Amino acid sequence: MDVREIKSIIESLLFTWGDPLELKDIASILEIEEKEVKGILEEMIDDFDYNRRGLKIIKIKDTYQLGTRSEHFEWLKKLSNPRMAKSLSNAAIETLSIIAYRQPIIKSDIEIIRGVRCDKAIETLVERGLIEEKGRLERTGRPILYGTTNEFLRYFGLETLEELPPLREINEGELDDIDLEK
Repeated sequence: MDVREIKSIIESLLFTWGDPLELKDIASILEIEEKEVKGILEEMIDDFDYNRRGLKIIKIKDTYQLGTRSEHFEWLKKLSNPRMAKSLSNAAIETLSIIAYRQPIIKSDIEIIRGVRCDKAIETLVERGLIEEKGRLERTGRPILYGTTNEFLRYFGLETLEELPPLREINEGELDDIDLEK
C-alpha cells in the first residue's frame, strides 16, 4: 500500500469515527508501525494547514480527530440552528481557569481563590465534559480532586496543558486600572 492510499484511509477513518482515534488504533487498523503512522499523520496535518483546507486534523496527546478550521466559525454558525448549549458564565470560566492552572484541585481551594461558592460552576463544567474527577484527597471527607479533560483541550484548541498561556502576576497598582464592574 502506498502512502497516498494510507493517507486516504486515515482521512476516512477520522471522518467516519468522529471522536478522537488513538495512534495505536490507527496503526492496528492499517497493520503498520505506530512510528510510520505518526509520521504520515504529521505530513497530513502540515498538508491540510499548507493548503488551507476546510478541515484539519486535531492532535491531542496520542489521539487524532478531524475537525473544521476555527477561522471558518462565522460561516459554519450560519448553517447550524441555534444550539441549546449556552456559552459559559463568567463564574464557570473563572472556575475552569483555576482548575486548568492548579489541577488537581479540590472545590474548597477553588472557593478560597474565587472568594465565593462554586457548586453550580463545577456542575456545569462536569456536565459539559470540560472537567472531571481525578481522584480523592486522603483527608477527612475525602474531597474530590478536579482536573481538566481532553474535551477541555479540544474546546480550547490545545494539544497539551503546557500550551496554556503563562500566568502573570498582577501588581497592586494594576488593580486600580481594572474595571471590576463589568
